[in-house]
Amino acid sequence: MGLFDKIRNEFIDIIEWVDDSPDTIVWKFPRYQNEIKMNSQLTVREGQVAVFMNEGVIADVFTAGRHVLTTQNMPIMTTLQGWKYGFNSPFKADVFFISLRQFTNQKWGTKNPIMLRDAEFGPIRLRAFGSYAFQVKDAAVFLKQIASTNPTFTVESINEQLRNIAVTRGMDAIAESKIAVLDLASHYDEVSNFIQEKIRPEFEEIGLNLNKFLIENISLPEEVEKVLDKRSSMGIVGNLGAYAQFQAANSMEKAAENPNGGGLMGAGLGVGLGAGMAGQMSGVFQQNKFEGNNPTGASPSLAPPAIPQVVQYFLAINGVQEGPFVIDQLKDEVRSGKLVSSTLVWKAGLENWIEAREIEELTILFNAGPPPIPGA
Repeated sequence: MGLFDKIRNEFIDIIEWVDDSPDTIVWKFPRYQNEIKMNSQLTVREGQVAVFMNEGVIADVFTAGRHVLTTQNMPIMTTLQGWKYGFNSPFKADVFFISLRQFTNQKWGTKNPIMLRDAEFGPIRLRAFGSYAFQVKDAAVFLKQIASTNPTFTVESINEQLRNIAVTRGMDAIAESKIAVLDLASHYDEVSNFIQEKIRPEFEEIGLNLNKFLIENISLPEEVEKVLDKRSSMGIVGNLGAYAQFQAANSMEKAAENPNGGGLMGAGLGVGLGAGMAGQMSGVFQQNKFEGNNPTGASPSLAPPAIPQVVQYFLAINGVQEGPFVIDQLKDEVRSGKLVSSTLVWKAGLENWIEAREIEELTILFNAGPPPIPGA
């Protein structure tokens, strides 16, 4: 550095921060042992504050605007330095600029599945992820609690801590909400607001404000989702007999489109497959009593009647799912006192759990009793 540079940089008379970084929260003005001249110009842009620190102690805080540094607008620094009225000498101070902009689209998510208890499925593991937005609310508190004297402090420096708060408190809030797993998707807004209010105080403790907290997805383990897909498929199929007819008809149509089947062997296979399908179709038609294949209207004599389906029931005992039970087993549960008329029960075809007294075939279990004694 030449003599001219030394003279030029002897005192600092312009202090400002042109923020060209999207993720810098705190930036320390580089003083390089230079002293700040009294009556220097301090420029604080919109979305910034400037904090003067004297020997590790936070002094004066300047908001947006152009400031000429004097003892009048630096009361705390004047007191700490013991300046007398009319002090006009250069002084040393650390100057930190803090960004007040909102830092959006910050990601959070569970590293591992979280175990929760669901009313319908019992113990279950969940994953969740989403985003949040924050900004500095109290620059002095944030600088003292988090940034300290770091010359540069970025979003990434604190994101891990904020993500841990979001995940820990967020999953606690999901558990407290008592919303069924299958209903969570329709309550994302409600649960997001609940979590935001729950963790906002912890952000404020370090000088931050939690502007937004969003849940983007809550998912079950892959193996559980596969089971749910199968359960949904069965519900959509509904009448298995009609579905078998539909599948058989499609197969026969495809076989008819290629009668040769790619040669003599294919032709033989096509004939055999067609005959087998015809037999299956005949059995399906007879079982389902299609009038079009029975012009006399008489019941088919060769097809056995459909096997009656055994209804299975599930009980909610002390918040825990038990079952399945058939009707004869439920008689024992009534005798033991575990099953009463107000016990929540679910069976296939019901949308929600209902009390046992509301299911017609179960009311007999509670009304059963010995006949009256003759002559009594």
